[in-house]
Amino acid sequence: MKARTHVAHDDGQRRLAVLIDADNAQASVIEGLLAEVAKYGLASVKRIYGDFTTQQQGQWKKVLLKHSISPVQQFAYTSGKNATDSALIIDAMDLMYTGRFDGMCLVSSDSDFTRLAQRLREEGLTVYGFGEHKTPDPFVQACDKFIYTEVLRAEAPEPPVPVKSARATAAKTAKPRPAPTPTSTSTSTSTPEAAPVAKPSGPLPLPLKLLQQAIEEASDEEGWAHLGTMGAYLNKIKPNFDPRLYGQKKLSDLLRKHPRHFSVIERETQPAGGKVLFVKALDG
Repeated sequence: MKARTHVAHDDGQRRLAVLIDADNAQASVIEGLLAEVAKYGLASVKRIYGDFTTQQQGQWKKVLLKHSISPVQQFAYTSGKNATDSALIIDAMDLMYTGRFDGMCLVSSDSDFTRLAQRLREEGLTVYGFGEHKTPDPFVQACDKFIYTEVLRAEAPEPPVPVKSARATAAKTAKPRPAPTPTSTSTSTSTPEAAPVAKPSGPLPLPLKLLQQAIEEASDEEGWAHLGTMGAYLNKIKPNFDPRLYGQKKLSDLLRKHPRHFSVIERETQPAGGKVLFVKALDG
């Protein structure tokens, strides 16, 4: 097997390949997803795999040109067999052996890519996984970092209610309705109202033991841990850790939100004079 040779980049940016499984990803997250990818490096390759002749992929057709994503058409040759997965895996391996990439972003909630993620990491690439909460844990753990796409989906603002419509609705509800005529033999045949759409669940409970463990592993003799070192340890033991799952955008914000359990301070670095954050677990 040909050995992979890594190509150094003059601009210092990390080169990433973004490979999207259209069968197991939602087009509604694409803007947030690409913004998240930009935090880790430059998306040199953006490809999406699926059968775009089907009606189910209509959502993706509308965003491919806008975000310069190259579609890779893959027909379903045999019913029950997912040819899309095979095409994505083959491309990932080909890109890996070019040596031009520092990492890959696998966008799917399918556990079939678990071995691919493992193989890419064995070759020295950083693997960023993106998928929904339903993603099986083996795939999550096979990635260096896993981001749930629910935290990337932009919330659509509720449409404003016109004043006239609101008044008309209030007037209608204020009018008394005639009571139904009771009958001794009739039974209720009214259909039940449709169940309301479930709203996204709130923030998850604080993972206190996990945070305390990360601080302990990264702390000095006095119990203070560098926030960056602590965050790196969190990603190693729990690739899907994300402060946004707990209602905060940053790890520092999450820790400051719970002063009973954590103390966060700033220290100046020498000789640059910049400031870095340190955290300490409290007994409370």
